[in-house]
Amino acid sequence: MIRPATEADLQLVRQLWEEFEAEVPDEPWRENDLAEELAALDEAVRSEIVLLAERDGTAVGLAVAAIRGPQLGFLDVLYVRPQARREGVAAALLRETATRVRERGAAMLELDVLASNETALAVYEHWGMRPVELRLVAPVEELAKRLEPPAGPTFGSVHVQTDDCGAVERTVQKVLPRLGRSAGTSVTGPRNGWVAVHDELCDRDPEQLERLARELSYALPAVTLAIGVEEGVAVHYTLFDRGGAVDEYVSVPEFRGPLPSGDVVALGSNPTVVARLTGADARRIREVARTASSAADLPPPLELLEQIAAVMGIAEAGHGWEG
Repeated sequence: MIRPATEADLQLVRQLWEEFEAEVPDEPWRENDLAEELAALDEAVRSEIVLLAERDGTAVGLAVAAIRGPQLGFLDVLYVRPQARREGVAAALLRETATRVRERGAAMLELDVLASNETALAVYEHWGMRPVELRLVAPVEELAKRLEPPAGPTFGSVHVQTDDCGAVERTVQKVLPRLGRSAGTSVTGPRNGWVAVHDELCDRDPEQLERLARELSYALPAVTLAIGVEEGVAVHYTLFDRGGAVDEYVSVPEFRGPLPSGDVVALGSNPTVVARLTGADARRIREVARTASSAADLPPPLELLEQIAAVMGIAEAGHGWEG
């Protein structure tokens, strides 16, 4: 049986509320004032929607809801005692809650649920409720650290495996307007069978650098390499063949934060692929293109970049665009 709570039920309603709070505690950094919550609960019994579910005269569930706007009802609590679960009690409480908020003019019913409460999330979604807002959280110390300005420079260049410098220049002129506004571009070479592309926009934005390399590899078609230093910490290269990324390397894979172990492994160089596409000595690639958990365990980034580029036969990789 589902019925409205009365003032005579205040002690019972409080007890159910406390059971709910104990079973689904809030995050530890939030300070809950239980006395204030219980006082508000007493007032809700008098003026809002507070429902009790009973079985054989014993209370087994609680729903607390309120009208928050002209069309909005809000469900503060939906709780069923463990011994009465999987018997439709929660559905019955929510159905009656929906009826009562509708009678008060509400067209929508909202509720909050902890992301860690996966069971409740699955049930609510099964009932047709959907997310409309996502609350995010981060430790302040970690957030401040991640938002610190880069410790060092970011720069990079693209290298195309061809002797046709003119074709590269024409393709760059077609592709760059799609990437954004650039202060200038230089296309030089060939040297050792590679044409170098330095661009102001791609120099400061590693994502655009990779986009340019991918587009050139697809359009020409040719093997291309996007290579550079990010934030003065990590050497990053991506090797493309006919528009597809075939190898990616980051000297310090977790320099921006922790990664799954599989991703860390994937960001190591693949000497076999590099050797096949660039003619580099696979043994030398394996020796030079190492990864580490800290940049301090590797040569300085610029030195490391130049070593890797040299093994691939690439010149002009050790600097950015020079306007």
